[in-house]
Amino acid sequence: MTSALPQPSLQVRNLSVTYPNDNGGLQALTDLTFDVHPREFICILGPSGSGKTTLLRVLAGLLPPSSGEVCFLTEQAPLIGYVFQQANLMPWRSAMENIMLPLEMQGVPLENARRRAAELIELTGLKGFEDSWPRDLSGGMAQRVAIARALIQDPDLLLLDEPFGSLDELTRDRMGEELLDLWQNRRSTVLMVTHSVSEALLLSDRVLVLTPRPGQLALDYPVTLERPRCEEMRYTAQFGEMAKELRAAIIE
Repeated sequence: MTSALPQPSLQVRNLSVTYPNDNGGLQALTDLTFDVHPREFICILGPSGSGKTTLLRVLAGLLPPSSGEVCFLTEQAPLIGYVFQQANLMPWRSAMENIMLPLEMQGVPLENARRRAAELIELTGLKGFEDSWPRDLSGGMAQRVAIARALIQDPDLLLLDEPFGSLDELTRDRMGEELLDLWQNRRSTVLMVTHSVSEALLLSDRVLVLTPRPGQLALDYPVTLERPRCEEMRYTAQFGEMAKELRAAIIE
């Protein structure tokens, strides 16, 4: 990233979210303000219950804010892709058919949808698994299908809610590398929730650290590691120092 950033494509201003309950409401987020620039990769860190998933749901339009606003500074309403922690694939559809689903719902001709799905299958390392059923896919493979399904519409904003959280450590690291390659190839704007400091540093341009509930912005941290990134960067002194600073912000 250079110091001269483009104009923001998304502005979050004084965002607060309170879930109603019998005790006057549970405040998940309070007075949250930040910008997102085109083609940025932003990771969101914070302790459990700090409102990370709530934030993504608001950005996706699935949950209205209690106060504040979310402004997309684009000429047209943005197309948003969302990948959850669980792949949530339709069990009666093959991997290819799951990926094609968003285009089918838009009425895209079947041949065109299949061609675009085939491109993403190649890009996400799913070649040879096109006709597999979800029950026959590993956790990592299922998440690849979910990511390809979200990307097939070429979203303006891709929201990832800890998509590798249920995977074992080795698979998670491998999926992180593959996501990094995918992003460097397509350069979508990405906001990703993670509990891994190392994952956040390896992937992102910036890390937003939230406080314990109600979540506020504790730190907006620029990641100054050079791109392209690689796994070996995890073992450098610079990486270790940055990880130390982020962990300190989360603990505070």
